[in-house]
Amino acid sequence: MTGETTRQGTDPTLLVLHTLRLSGFVAVDTVAERTGLDAAAVTAELDVAAAAGRAKERTGRISGWMLTPDGRAEHARLLAAELDATGARTEVERAEEAFLELNLPFKEICSRWQLLPDGSSNDHSDTAYDDAMIAELGGLHPRAVALTDGLAGALPRFARYAPALTGALTRLRGGDPKAFAAPLSSSYHDVWMELHQDLMSTLGRERTAADGH
Repeated sequence: MTGETTRQGTDPTLLVLHTLRLSGFVAVDTVAERTGLDAAAVTAELDVAAAAGRAKERTGRISGWMLTPDGRAEHARLLAAELDATGARTEVERAEEAFLELNLPFKEICSRWQLLPDGSSNDHSDTAYDDAMIAELGGLHPRAVALTDGLAGALPRFARYAPALTGALTRLRGGDPKAFAAPLSSSYHDVWMELHQDLMSTLGRERTAADGH
């Protein structure tokens, strides 16, 4: 299947390996949702990756797929080739700088969402307090969407982040407190962390203390 492109304009092999890299451990249906590929195409890509020793499946109470060390190396090679072929490095570097400018205020909002000024856990019984935090996140959100929209013009696979962030914010405004920062719930924080890892992986960087999250 390598050589074809999806509606995201990205080689499906890269998309599948990339989703495993960002998620760590993920089910076929989730890979399909995030890549825009159908489940059969995802399964075919995973079978090829497994045969090449680049991915492995774990079954049991929770089943899913993950990259092997060889898979991580192949993923990094494909990302570097994509960046060279598209000439998008400058755009991604610019986006990463913009992201890091937003990252600190975002982390501060998350901290205040989870802990009240007196240091106690936020049980979300104070709707005025929660509404203020949601309003702060709403103020940051347009800049995050602009960042991802700009990236999508250079690398179409980044187009999924704007609707994912917007969807989390919509859920949050609709009364779902988990949509802010609850792990493994497609929360705003989940999507934010994945975007951060995506930027670093695309540029071939490892996380440093300056990256925070």
